[in-house]
Amino acid sequence: MSDWWDDRDRGGEHGMLVLGVLLIVLGGLFLASEQFNVDWDRYGWPVFVIVPGLVLLVLGLAIPGEAGLGLAIPGGIVTAVGLILAFQNSTDTYASWAYAWALVAPGSVGVSLFLFGLLHRQLDLVDAGLRTGAVGLGLFVGFGLFFENVIRIDDTGSTPTMRQAMPFLAVALGAIIILLNVMPRPRSGNDRPAPSDAWHDGRSVPPAPQGPVGPSL
Repeated sequence: MSDWWDDRDRGGEHGMLVLGVLLIVLGGLFLASEQFNVDWDRYGWPVFVIVPGLVLLVLGLAIPGEAGLGLAIPGGIVTAVGLILAFQNSTDTYASWAYAWALVAPGSVGVSLFLFGLLHRQLDLVDAGLRTGAVGLGLFVGFGLFFENVIRIDDTGSTPTMRQAMPFLAVALGAIIILLNVMPRPRSGNDRPAPSDAWHDGRSVPPAPQGPVGPSL
C-alpha cells in the first residue's frame, strides 16, 4: 500500500515539475514575441488551437499513470483538430470534415495511446494505440474515397486537393496492410505444439521407452 502511495507522489511531483517547465517556456516565448514583435496571426488562427493541444499532450506524456493518460488523450484530440483546421484553412477544404473526424477519434486517440505506451514501456497501450490508430486511418481513407471521389462533396471550384490525394492514400494503406499480413512473423519457443497436439493432428506418438522389468517378488 505504501509503495502505491510513493509511486503516486512521485508521479505528481514529476507532473508538477513538467508543468513548471512548460509555463516557463510559454512565458519566455510570449515575452520574446513581445520584444521582437512576432505576429502570430500570420501563421493562421488554428495555431491557437494547436499550441494548447500540444501543451496538454506533452504534459500528459510526461506524467506516468492514469493522470498522464487522462491529459495525453484530450491533448492529442485538440492537437489533431488544430492540425486539420490548419490544413483546411490553407487549402479551403472545410467540407472534408465529412470524413476527417476519423482522424480525431479514433485516430488521435490511438496515436496518444501509442506514444504514452512507448514512452512508459507499456506494451498493452502500444498495441491498443496501433490498432485504434489503424481503425481511424482506415475510416478516414474509406469515407474519404466515398465523399470525395464518388459523390464529390467538395465540388465548389476550389483545388480538389483531397480528391486527388485519396486514391494514393488508399493504395498506400492497402499495400501496408498486405505487407504486414504477408511478411513472416518470428515464432517464439512457446509456439511449438505440445506433445498432446500430435495426436489431434493425426500423427502417432511413439510410446515412452520402458526399462527392463525386474523379477517380481
